[in-house]
Amino acid sequence: MAQTIMIVDDSNAIRQSVSFILKENGYETMEACDGQDGFDKLKAQKVDLIITDVNMPNKDGISMVRELRATDTHKFTPILVLTTESQSSIMQEGKNAGATGWIVKPFSNEKLIATIKKVLG
Repeated sequence: MAQTIMIVDDSNAIRQSVSFILKENGYETMEACDGQDGFDKLKAQKVDLIITDVNMPNKDGISMVRELRATDTHKFTPILVLTTESQSSIMQEGKNAGATGWIVKPFSNEKLIATIKKVLG
């Protein structure tokens, strides 16, 4: 059975391109347009991995990670943060919130898939 990955990003183009790459590599995908949408959808749904942007309206990625970590369903779900931020302070904040790792934009398809495979084992 294919593993399911939730993509949370306020950019429709990013969600679509990441989703396309993942589907080409045999993953199922779900999408959410911001942290609140992602949190709401994930309340009722278990996924194998979550990829989230940091800067989004309604709820940013770091807050969503923090809230998901407080739920039984997603306490241990791997979460990768998609970011253009090279500031270590944002990365540290994400780590403290419970993020598993980072994917820095822009990224290549190969790098994205390699990181996902590493995280999913």
